[in-house]
Amino acid sequence: MTKDEERNIAKCLRSVRDFAEVFVVDSGSTDRTCAIAAGMGGTVVPFRWNGKYPKKKQWCLENLPFAHDWVLYVDADEEVSPQLSAEIRTLVGAGPRHAGYFVGYDYVFLGGVLSHGHRVYKLVFLDRRKARFVEYDDLDIATALEIELHYQPRIQGSVGRLRGRMLHNDHKSLFQFFDRHNRYSDWEALLRRRGALVRPDDPQPGVRTTLKRIFAALPCKGPVAFVDSFLLKGGFMDRRAGFHFAIARAFYYWQVGVKMRGLGPRRAEGSERGEGTA
Repeated sequence: MTKDEERNIAKCLRSVRDFAEVFVVDSGSTDRTCAIAAGMGGTVVPFRWNGKYPKKKQWCLENLPFAHDWVLYVDADEEVSPQLSAEIRTLVGAGPRHAGYFVGYDYVFLGGVLSHGHRVYKLVFLDRRKARFVEYDDLDIATALEIELHYQPRIQGSVGRLRGRMLHNDHKSLFQFFDRHNRYSDWEALLRRRGALVRPDDPQPGVRTTLKRIFAALPCKGPVAFVDSFLLKGGFMDRRAGFHFAIARAFYYWQVGVKMRGLGPRRAEGSERGEGTA
């Protein structure tokens, strides 16, 4: 999924060259993204969001002419490791036991890999027949986003975890990083105020759902986020990159908290659209 990703798209597509089909769903790029993607064998599909549901990921499930039932979501600033590619090939050949799988990410920040301070898992490998992204009643955000953000798709069936990992290595500037996360914090503040961001039926791996619910109830999320990333998770071992990322994460949650206070009373849990199972 792309928009003005000429700095990232080539390395992303090189990492998925062994996959049977690659769709590059582009949101009106004005740079060389589409030309690079087409030249590397990707099938470029234009996407124009109409401001309604479905958003981009769900739109892909509903509209792309897949030849296969299993789908791997890869952002333009991500790369599939050879180990993950081989694991998926073996899994599909043997017949997957689950309906969806979490994949772990190695996050690059300021040129360094965050081996400790930021360990992320996303449910990105899934059976498209058994997956759906919930509509979270977020269309009224002033900086409305065309793509589903920090929540997992609903899966009909069990969920597993793959050992192979992805690399998140964005070659865009830090200005773009902070600009993007400023808009993300608008979205997260609204969803947290509505009590709709962390749900008991989200298919998070392990105890992550419980930890997220505890975090959601804590005051002073900025300092807590710094302590969690830099100290508890060992981000100090990631050296300079770990320190600056922990600061950036703390600033992000400070933004969320400030914006929440400007949104009025909190809405009751479970009031968002899409309450039923997928």
